Amino acid sequence: MTDTDKILVLGGCRSGKSSHALQLAEGMGRRRVFVATCVPHDDEMQARVARHRQERSDTWNTLEIPVDLADAILAHSPAADVMLVDCLTLWLSNLLMQTQDVSQIRRRIDGLAEAVKSAPCPVILVSNEVGAGIVPENRLARLYRDLAGWTNQAVAAACNRVVWTVAGIPVTIKPPFPNTAP
Repeated sequence: MTDTDKILVLGGCRSGKSSHALQLAEGMGRRRVFVATCVPHDDEMQARVARHRQERSDTWNTLEIPVDLADAILAHSPAADVMLVDCLTLWLSNLLMQTQDVSQIRRRIDGLAEAVKSAPCPVILVSNEVGAGIVPENRLARLYRDLAGWTNQAVAAACNRVVWTVAGIPVTIKPPFPNTAP
């Protein structure tokens, strides 16, 4: 790994993506910044957040950034050895709670990708892959699925490494292994 690594860790629910991202980040220096995007609205989600906090050592500086993710990366990356953002699909949910204006959200997605590219430290981002299932039956769910796909594409393009996790197994898909890409 290098000082400029930008890594997107994708996967389904409970695929091991957050654990893998945390493991990667633990080996990247002492000044660690965890960017939490979750806004826990109920007891179950509050318990999940508490479990995630316990998984991290006390060497992490945690920022709760539900919406202004690009600004947080730009502001905090110069003083960090590594930033870990968990997760982009919760960030997207937070954006959708503010607006369903696709052009406004797409601008936020583009701004995030630019912030990731320009960060002077490694940035690891976690995101769910939600587009592998059936077509949702309602407009808002379809919009969310589409925006999640666009977010993952934009961030993957900004990253030099993309890891797909399945059943707790991380599989690097970018850069491709030799002789596997067209």
